[in-house]
Amino acid sequence: MLLSALAAMSQLTAAHQDYIQTKVNPTLETLVTQVLMERPEKPVPFMIRWLAEQTKAPSSVLDTGEAEGLRSEIIELQAEVRELEQRLNECGEAAASTAASLAAPAAAGPAADEEEEEEEDDDDLLEPPPEMKQSTGPRSSVSAEAYGDWNKKVDFTPPVHAKTEDQTSRLQAVLKQSFLFSALEQPQLDIIIGAMVEKPISSGDRIMKEGDDGEVMFVIEKGAVDCIKFLDGVDKVVKTCGPGDVFGELALLYNCPRAATVKATEETILWELDRNTFNHIVRDASMKKREMYEEFLKCVPLLESLGQYEKSQIADALCKETVPAGAVVFKQGDEGSRFYIVEEGQLVVRKNSADGSSSQDVLTYTRGGYFGELALMRDDTRAASVIAATEAKLLYLERKTFKSLLGPIEDVLKKKASDYN
Repeated sequence: MLLSALAAMSQLTAAHQDYIQTKVNPTLETLVTQVLMERPEKPVPFMIRWLAEQTKAPSSVLDTGEAEGLRSEIIELQAEVRELEQRLNECGEAAASTAASLAAPAAAGPAADEEEEEEEDDDDLLEPPPEMKQSTGPRSSVSAEAYGDWNKKVDFTPPVHAKTEDQTSRLQAVLKQSFLFSALEQPQLDIIIGAMVEKPISSGDRIMKEGDDGEVMFVIEKGAVDCIKFLDGVDKVVKTCGPGDVFGELALLYNCPRAATVKATEETILWELDRNTFNHIVRDASMKKREMYEEFLKCVPLLESLGQYEKSQIADALCKETVPAGAVVFKQGDEGSRFYIVEEGQLVVRKNSADGSSSQDVLTYTRGGYFGELALMRDDTRAASVIAATEAKLLYLERKTFKSLLGPIEDVLKKKASDYN
């Protein structure tokens, strides 16, 4: 029974993969593209509304025969679910029985040998997992690239395009402005710089067309471009990008067609990056960054009340800064634009007297501590100086991101702020 249940589960996995490829992916692909194009402040309500819009249909769409057919299909699916649940229960019971027998003292002598031979015979009965279904059509969409044994790593050698010192320094400055490359360490950034190709574009030139396949993405060094979508029968500009902005990355991130047409509105200099280098360096670094920061954020008491979704959003938005021992993060009276969380190290809070004649250390921050929120919450200057007592690694959010992501814990922040007074 255990063997037949395991075989059934193996076949079920293949069915799941086929279902994801043919049923789930097309909807997810369109949904993710819409979210990233609109970038709503609250993505979840936006996605719910979008999905609700997709399911709207006139009552006359289904005739009696179609409705009856759907009813029959639902009944069959419900029966299949019950059967699968029963198999899983049987599998669980068999597994529990097997575990109990293994825990018992092993029998000695010929009888034990016979049982061992029977187990080996059972192993031979296990069928190998079915071969993965190979697609002969266009590239698979979102989930196909993200999950599964078919997405195994392969050896990768990034291309290297020669650049002058001037080009390298310009490109380094551009990439530091882009949120997409903020997760990269310097060695990874060097690989990206080496792989990029400079592309001068004339005003009015079309750089990409909505619906086309995409094999490259672009970073703007100079100039401006319009992102145009065909909506309600006319072309509409949905976004304008300038220096430091990135476009074309959606087709690489989600293996989907171009989400918009892009045209240069003035003389523009772009840097082009190919799909393979993007996937192996940028996307992998972003995924690793999210996993690492999500794990770290579990140790931050301030964020205990947030759900996994909110913590994932914060993990994606965090930027990193290393501060040497003795360095001043900010001074009392400075304008505040960042909220900080301590990843490693120790920092002290130093407050000057009213007349500025003396100062004293009033607080110490270590791993998991946070600071800088007062100036952002009150739109005020820094109330004290923060200095690194040891080398410290800090994670920070810019003002706008801080206010949008940490809104759910504003009351906690205000309560903590009262402790400083």
